[in-house]
Amino acid sequence: MNYHNYYPVDVVNGPGTRCTLFVSGCVHQCRGCYNQSTWRLDSGHLFTPEMEAQIIRDLNDTRIPRRGLSLSGGDPLHPANVADVLRLVKRVRAACPGKDIWLWSGYVLGELSPDQLAVVEYIDVLIDGKYVQAERDPSLLWRGSANQVIHYFHRGELKC
Repeated sequence: MNYHNYYPVDVVNGPGTRCTLFVSGCVHQCRGCYNQSTWRLDSGHLFTPEMEAQIIRDLNDTRIPRRGLSLSGGDPLHPANVADVLRLVKRVRAACPGKDIWLWSGYVLGELSPDQLAVVEYIDVLIDGKYVQAERDPSLLWRGSANQVIHYFHRGELKC
């Protein structure tokens, strides 16, 4: 898997202070997408074990408390990304107790493959659906167009 950007301190992509990873690769290529540079799978930087370890360190850094991890892109649920994203969310669950995981995807929850659903089992919030420029609404919280849906999955003690 490749990634485009990693923000160890982010207050834009989800509630509270977070770590945010923008992965590479998106088949949807939505008209009006603000992140077109992430569409190609081979763009950006290789997601290495060192990068994964850095995310875990940042999430557990008490000097700047983070509420959780946000995964965007590109598309974290692109079939080529699913195995690496699954490994990452499992590790965050195990190594970062109390942190939530938010994920943005152009895929729709009801149409996810078994491999994609395996990732969803470990996240707290899924914002699904392609960005539709004709339904753009800047007043929406955490999404760009009215067709996108926020799914909250209450895991253990986390309440989003």
